[in-house]
Amino acid sequence: MEQKIMEVLRRMQAVLCEMQLQELQNALRIVFMGCEVVREKQELQVSDNSWMIDLDDFLISKALEGKSPNTVERYRYELQRLLSYVNKGITDITDGDISNYMRAYKKIRQISNQTLKNVRAVYSGFFTWLCERERIRRNPMILVEDIKVERKLKKPFTDEERERLLKNCETLRDKAMMEFLYSTAVRVSELAVLNKRDIRWTTKDLIVFGKGAKERTVYLNDRTNMYMKEYLDSRMDDNEALFVSLKSPHKRLSKTGIEYLIRRAGKRAGVEKAHPHRFRRTAATNALNRGMPIEEVALFLGHEKLETTLLYCTIDQEKLKKDHEKYLSV
Repeated sequence: MEQKIMEVLRRMQAVLCEMQLQELQNALRIVFMGCEVVREKQELQVSDNSWMIDLDDFLISKALEGKSPNTVERYRYELQRLLSYVNKGITDITDGDISNYMRAYKKIRQISNQTLKNVRAVYSGFFTWLCERERIRRNPMILVEDIKVERKLKKPFTDEERERLLKNCETLRDKAMMEFLYSTAVRVSELAVLNKRDIRWTTKDLIVFGKGAKERTVYLNDRTNMYMKEYLDSRMDDNEALFVSLKSPHKRLSKTGIEYLIRRAGKRAGVEKAHPHRFRRTAATNALNRGMPIEEVALFLGHEKLETTLLYCTIDQEKLKKDHEKYLSV
């Protein structure tokens, strides 16, 4: 019985954390106390790791496509969990295997449908890649149910909220950072790797490298330009990073560190859901509502598809009403 319990725990190791595994072990021991296991066949359960070569090849191809190291590592993490759990050769995996794993994953880890949808996209990318290279004859993901996600309207900052955030900044660095996030609409991961020398002061712009190592030019408005100059002139360190910690040795601010600073400023200002990405959404929304063509907004954000840009933008209902009167009055 103890061997069977350990076998269950091994199979669930890819899905459960250490604490959950301990709870599962205790529950199994209580439920099966006094029971006897009768072995019908003397067979050994062998782990099938034949998928490792296919996984490594897939990850290499994604890296060559320009996917970031973090994205490639996320693919590895999610696919290793699935393939270890199913414990079959690549050609033998069915849609039922994947669906059963996804149901267990959602129930045990209590993740949202959006997270599960993102995980499903990783699986779909992997098996489509295998199918296109004829490593498998059919793609099991075709029959795996899609994940429905309720679209919630994500609001940008109002002008008042942005001003409250600025007034509640504790340092010049934080003010410069917030203005920079709004003016450039960069992702927090893009901001974290920027250096001082990246800014071209004569033209008030800089080049950032976004998803897929694609570069785009972003711009500093006059207020951002002023705050950035003041902040950088006030620094006494020799770190090349654009934003650094206040205390010596003045290390580069990480993605997590930037998120923490914005969140803390939001609490002081009484602004809910304050995070760096909301500045990007705000910049896109304001640009669109104030007349920038959507094609230019998409270029500004680094989006390939206009549909993605529209998901970022919240249309001003008052402007929509006035435009309706203007264009459809007769």
